[in-house]
Amino acid sequence: MKTKIHLLYVLLFAIVSTTKAEVKLPKIFSSNMVLQQGIEIPVWGWAAPGEEVAVLLNGTTIETTTNQDGEWKVALPSQKYGGPYTLTIKGKNTISLNNVMIGEVWVCSGQSNMEWPLAQVKNADEELNAANHPNIRLFTVPRKVAQFPEEDMESGEWMECTPQTANNFSAVGYFFGKALQEDLNVPIGLIHSSWGGSVAETWTSAQTIQNDPDFRAPMIELQQMNVEEYRKNKEAEIRKILGGDIPTEDEGMQDGKAVWSDPELNDKDWSKIIAPGLWEEQGYIDIDGIAWYRKEIDLTEEQTQTNMNLHLGKIDDSDITFLNGIEIGKTENQYDKERVYTIDKKYLNPGKNMIVVRVNDTGGGGGIWGAPEDQYVAIGQEKIDISGDWKFKISKAVMQDINLGPNSYPTLLFNGMINPIVPFGIKGVIWYQGESNAGRAKQYQRVFPNLINDWRAQWNQGDFPFLFVQLANYMKPVQNPTDSEWAELREAQTKTLELSNTGMASAIDIGEANDIHPRNKQDVGKRLALNAFKVAYGKDIVYTGPTFESVEFKDGKAYITFSNTGSGLAVKDKYGYVKAFSIAGADRQFYWAKAEVINKNTVVVYSYAVTDPLAVRFGWADNPDDLNLYNLELLPANPFRTDDWPGITK
Repeated sequence: MKTKIHLLYVLLFAIVSTTKAEVKLPKIFSSNMVLQQGIEIPVWGWAAPGEEVAVLLNGTTIETTTNQDGEWKVALPSQKYGGPYTLTIKGKNTISLNNVMIGEVWVCSGQSNMEWPLAQVKNADEELNAANHPNIRLFTVPRKVAQFPEEDMESGEWMECTPQTANNFSAVGYFFGKALQEDLNVPIGLIHSSWGGSVAETWTSAQTIQNDPDFRAPMIELQQMNVEEYRKNKEAEIRKILGGDIPTEDEGMQDGKAVWSDPELNDKDWSKIIAPGLWEEQGYIDIDGIAWYRKEIDLTEEQTQTNMNLHLGKIDDSDITFLNGIEIGKTENQYDKERVYTIDKKYLNPGKNMIVVRVNDTGGGGGIWGAPEDQYVAIGQEKIDISGDWKFKISKAVMQDINLGPNSYPTLLFNGMINPIVPFGIKGVIWYQGESNAGRAKQYQRVFPNLINDWRAQWNQGDFPFLFVQLANYMKPVQNPTDSEWAELREAQTKTLELSNTGMASAIDIGEANDIHPRNKQDVGKRLALNAFKVAYGKDIVYTGPTFESVEFKDGKAYITFSNTGSGLAVKDKYGYVKAFSIAGADRQFYWAKAEVINKNTVVVYSYAVTDPLAVRFGWADNPDDLNLYNLELLPANPFRTDDWPGITK
């Protein structure tokens, strides 16, 4: 028996030793990848301590020995465009990666507008059918929140661009890469690493963010916390909110029947909630899943003689809506779509009528939301307000948010989704983010540049190009000039251009008032590519729209001088009127202004309501939907204000 046990130990030791001895690569290295042209190429991995490792590429061999922790790293000499090659790593075992190209590698990062897939853009079918580009290679970093920097990812591989592989890939990344490949005619590698709704500070490393006065304390808290204890406490909080139990199955549906839609259901023990309004904002924090809303309305005999339109506002994310137990409409996975359902008069009752809405929230905010004025019942010309108190009960709680979320603490996404790809050789970064930092624009003026400097320091590949998208126009246009959090965030993005090798693609004219995710990702990718051609590849082109340079006030008017006017200023208006300008005097009361192009790079702005102007704003709104000033290359003018710009003489 002792001999058998001894042999078992020997066998187990041999297996463990063999596993440790195997040469391993991070997931960012795989067949079909693109390696960066024109720089020394970092290759790294793990093996047994003291093991000799050789790396071979295109006739060159570099040898090294692992350190005491079993880590190794080499720098292959700079390569010219070409391929396909085989990258070989030899230790006690051999790894061969095939179909490797030498080209241009870009990281594509940010929040949901970078994450937005090609399958959901305008003309998606046409774009997907044409997405056969064997010299464009795609890599998607899996979502991961991490307390400390991760060495590697759990999965991931490079794939050639086909309609199938491009389907769920970043649309902005794809259109950017496509424009580069068509112009440069070289292999393009795109590394997509983004997370919808994420804030900038979660993408910044601990080394940088711990020096920020707003994030030092939470950074220290994160590093000292017990994550499992955090999870248990979150679960306890949710149990308390829900009254003890956490339902895991939808109690409102039984055998496919919506039992909670019954108008006679006893809902006296249900909670009250205000609609419209996300349930997270009303105490149901960190809870996703399914909830039911009930609202009773009284109708007269006369009101039941005509069909009724039910306006619920918006619902995040999906709904099934009932009246008097009858399903009258449903919408799936359209959190920002107004729900309007027509109800046949045969389902209406004189007296009590019960509206029931089953809401399925798959993540983030949940519930009936929007504006109170958009929530009503319409019968002919009559409107019955149904906003306010509703009965409410969660029937199924999803536990995904009891873990650390991407925005729970700073640096979580850097740790889980950026650190594992550092220092893979890259040309630069494209970035689409900022919506989740709107409202903190002053802070963003330091957080965003710090993020750029941080990534450059982490990669140790110099001040590589960092190109970003300025926030698109969004939300309802305003009737009168006013302050705007989104405009302030755009201003913070503009100021970031003071960093070297940065570029900004404007989306101020291609957003959608009712959708934070505009479907026109084609122009976003193309405008980022124009910035790349200028900033990264030194092409002599017009790459951005007219940019505020200076203002001179005289004779009751403001004379605005622009740079980046290309072939000259252009107005998209058949009468030549320039829109989206406002002007103010010493009282700082802004009025819409008249504006005219007077030469290649100058616009004169004035208003009869302001005799002695001291400040001008352009495109200063969440959604300046009438902005129509461009250069002749059809790139829109950048929004600005002179009343908060250094160096302006007033």
